[in-house]
Amino acid sequence: MPLKLHVIVCSTRPTRLGPKIAEWFDAIAQAHEAFDAELVDLADFNLPVFDEPKHPRLRDYAHDHTKAWSASVDAADAFVFVTPEYNYGPPPSFINAVNYLVHEWAYKPAAFVSYGGASGGVRSVQMEKLLLTTMKVMPIPEAVALPMFAQHLVEGVFKPPELQDRAAGVMLSELARWARAMKLLRTTS
Repeated sequence: MPLKLHVIVCSTRPTRLGPKIAEWFDAIAQAHEAFDAELVDLADFNLPVFDEPKHPRLRDYAHDHTKAWSASVDAADAFVFVTPEYNYGPPPSFINAVNYLVHEWAYKPAAFVSYGGASGGVRSVQMEKLLLTTMKVMPIPEAVALPMFAQHLVEGVFKPPELQDRAAGVMLSELARWARAMKLLRTTS
């Protein structure tokens, strides 16, 4: 049975280009035999700045947006975060979405497709990894960094060099190894 992979678009700003990059990556993930991939857009959950009256460790959610986000994260065996870099760091929407939950994240691996200017979003990923480890998420070393990503948008479609397609495949294969191993941790606890 394939592992459930959520490819999560992290930017929610109205002028974002993350969905274009996520569509490119999702097509590669769909073709990968280890995963049943699903494209998940943070914007669809419309999460306000954390507004739950109780701590998320209790899993006693008051709001429908939190319940929907909880069900989405809980259903996944692994994550790929498609993330930009804002001011040398992660988008606030990513930080907010992670902080909404606790248990749903635990013992699952994560990988990153980052994009930005010359750095390709790698500074954002470094900060995101720190936050995710506090939720017991295992960020894997393999990643896809897309520097100067806008130059690869052709008529509204993201078309990076073939090298990036290969990097995505390598990353997915390694993510699958971690996801299979970590699934055992979730079933034995």
